Amino acid sequence: MRTPLIPALLIAAAACRGAPPAQVANTAPAPIASDAAADSLLVDVRDLDSTISVEARYATANNFTGAVLPGYEANRAYLRREAAAALARVQAALRPQGLGLRIYDGYRPVRATLGMVAWAERSGNTWVLDQGYVARRSRHNQGVAVDLTLIELASGRPLEMGTPFDTFSPAAHTANATGVARGNRQRLKRAMEAQGFTNYDQEWWHYIYTVNDPVPFDRVIR
Repeated sequence: MRTPLIPALLIAAAACRGAPPAQVANTAPAPIASDAAADSLLVDVRDLDSTISVEARYATANNFTGAVLPGYEANRAYLRREAAAALARVQAALRPQGLGLRIYDGYRPVRATLGMVAWAERSGNTWVLDQGYVARRSRHNQGVAVDLTLIELASGRPLEMGTPFDTFSPAAHTANATGVARGNRQRLKRAMEAQGFTNYDQEWWHYIYTVNDPVPFDRVIR
């Protein structure tokens, strides 16, 4: 049985205030990180910058599965401390332009990833797995991947990106846009890359932050 998300995250919050971190990250390498191991390293992104907007899609039925995914209990976004700090720097750099970030997903419990895979298999949509739109093993499970877009700070309106979040088609590939949408995708990409994030080129919204000691996985994942 995996440790519930919220109690484990309270450990992370205590660690941010200076309490000794839980000793769960120094386990032997495993093919996939347990929820408890990842939870102990996380912080709430809005604790670092409350102006970052969060719309946690998988905490609602407004996502491609049509249901709340296991492990999502509130409209909050968590990341590894290093990734969250870098994201706060992105927000600070965008603010003078009147722009900001809206997060759709950050840390994703393993049980949520398994729920996505189960949906694909149950609904006959395994092509989303085969074509790389839904990962069986994700950097989200490590708390170092984030899905997000740009918004106008004053209005909260998302900028035009050409496709909605979680569009599973070549139209969502970062380079596959023209006009205003292309410009906005590149603006987001430049802002994120300036703080150490790398874009997954099949999804304009998906970025990965490299940390010194991510929990090992047995193959390259996104």
